[in-house]
Amino acid sequence: MHFSNIYKTGKALMASILLLLVVLMPALQITGAQSVGVCYGRNGNNLPAEGEVVDLYKSNGIGRMRIYEPNEATLQALRGSNIELTVTILNNELQALNDAAAATAWVQKNVQPYSADVKFKYIAVGNEVRPGAAEVGFLLPAIQNIHSAIVAANLQGQIKVSTAIDTTLVTNAYPPSDGVYTDPANQFIKPVIDFLVSNGAPLLVNVYPYFSYNDNPGSIDLAYALFTSQGVVVPDGTRYPSLFDALLDAQYAALEKAGAPNVEIVVSESGWPFEGGNQATPENAATFYQNLIKHVTSTTGTPKRPGKAIETYLFAMFDENLKAGNADEKHFGIFTPDKQPKYQLTFG
Repeated sequence: MHFSNIYKTGKALMASILLLLVVLMPALQITGAQSVGVCYGRNGNNLPAEGEVVDLYKSNGIGRMRIYEPNEATLQALRGSNIELTVTILNNELQALNDAAAATAWVQKNVQPYSADVKFKYIAVGNEVRPGAAEVGFLLPAIQNIHSAIVAANLQGQIKVSTAIDTTLVTNAYPPSDGVYTDPANQFIKPVIDFLVSNGAPLLVNVYPYFSYNDNPGSIDLAYALFTSQGVVVPDGTRYPSLFDALLDAQYAALEKAGAPNVEIVVSESGWPFEGGNQATPENAATFYQNLIKHVTSTTGTPKRPGKAIETYLFAMFDENLKAGNADEKHFGIFTPDKQPKYQLTFG
């Protein structure tokens, strides 16, 4: 081939490669490995349409989303987005899903029609089920039935089935290495953990330094909760740089004592409100979210799990003005309902 033809062919090939990179760039930017997730609650009457919300995730490079119900409009908007998705099944649905046929129908309605182009990652069966709740007896059978339906749909390689708990199931958390499930919690969470071990699934845990700080403000330094202190050396000699790490390692310690040292934890919620409670200010919220993102996307890890990023979902995308509970519950949003950022955050 003449040299000039080789040169032209090389230029054309390079141009094609560059064009392909331009086409793929949005997908390359929206990858779960490079981004924290953000929880998308819809308990408000002033929120943007679902398609606009998905566009907001994409334009900000947010590669993971957690939703609290399998909303059809959200699932349609997620098609082709490359956003990894966690779908929650709320506690009031657990009893019905103790029927295997109902669990199969749930998967056939809410997962299978979208599975080709929506990146389902986890199904959280139940959110913060606690000892004494009516749902305790329904939790494990619902998890097992949803898992069986996922296997029947041949999606077990893509989707892991788990549950989301809060940190109150663990006691003796100081030092974190002494963390252990309370006796009432152990009765129902141990069989769930055994299921996770058998199926290689993580445990989802909602971790809130904000609430832990407010439960004991006389003993916990605010800077420790906001990642801005020099750290704390706990009684076993371990230095903890932040309350977040201490809370997370107490959960790992409890898993170890429950015979599950290899189960990973996904932080399925963590956030700080900007008003409505003690130390709930825009300044503190901005500091918390900025430092949390920096920490969990680094390879610092925690003292018990060093050297790895921590898969984490910020709570939440928007304020939810219809949410029940204390005033601070309505003010965790990192964007306003008109899609403006409250804080300067880089998600990946």
